[in-house]
Amino acid sequence: MTDLKFCEPDDVPAIFSGYDEKIEQLDVGKSGKIGLLRLKFEEDLDKNKTVITDQYSQIPLYTQKALYYDEALPNMAHLFIMSPSGGILQGDRYRMDISLANNAVSHITTQGATRIYKMNSNYATQMININVGKNCYLEFIPDQIIPFQNSRYYQKVSLNVDPSATLIYSEIIVPGRVAMGELFSYDICYLKTMGQDTEKKIKFIDNCMLKPKNQNMNALGIFGKHTVLASVYILVKNEYILTLNKKINSIIKNNDEVSGGSTILPNDSGLLVRLMCNSSEIIKTEIYNIVRVVRKEILHAEFTDIRKT
Repeated sequence: MTDLKFCEPDDVPAIFSGYDEKIEQLDVGKSGKIGLLRLKFEEDLDKNKTVITDQYSQIPLYTQKALYYDEALPNMAHLFIMSPSGGILQGDRYRMDISLANNAVSHITTQGATRIYKMNSNYATQMININVGKNCYLEFIPDQIIPFQNSRYYQKVSLNVDPSATLIYSEIIVPGRVAMGELFSYDICYLKTMGQDTEKKIKFIDNCMLKPKNQNMNALGIFGKHTVLASVYILVKNEYILTLNKKINSIIKNNDEVSGGSTILPNDSGLLVRLMCNSSEIIKTEIYNIVRVVRKEILHAEFTDIRKT
């Protein structure tokens, strides 16, 4: 079984330290509490498509085989990340290592939303390490994060992208199980995203720490009149940045149901798009519109909505 230290971030914020007591829970690091997924994609010239050349999973994380259903990009490997547990529990430690090499082209998403279940002790963490090699292209568009009442979650994402490659990575966080009367009822949701080059030099760091029980979530500068927040990180060649920034801002401006905008990241490493609205489905559609623009610009191919059945 994978060692706990391998899957637990080494920089868990001190704000989580008060929740590490154990109250009738399966010990952190026990079987079923550590999820690990390792994937490597490469172009197969003989098959004329991107294939998975290295794959390892440890439940509660796993995937099925790659699919090739996109008529506009028949060489693109589509992959769905799944979990039989239905969500992340207290004391869970997840890690995903995803890499692309040799001109690989892939689209990755999740089977459904990431549910962060109610916790009476401890907290949950997830590390996502993405490495996109020379001339590769990756769209990683997971469904929304749903933090349940009294949940605590720390997510650390490292985006390591070659200057010739393209990565689109998105996050959506909703206020909770609104239908169950849970509106901003979680304890902590802390999302940290780092951009690095192939030499591990940091290009940007983006922190989002939400503590609804200690913050007025409807205040100006936090959520205001909105309840759903999304971030889209677009790391591309410098020559595309200005054009994409202009096109994406034009899309957002023409959508009355979504507030937000696109801005250029430090060190000209790409774009950060921040979106807010009151519907996860509306914001997801807007993310697809952004992916559509990027794919057209970079791959000269059309984008159709993700298939989920």
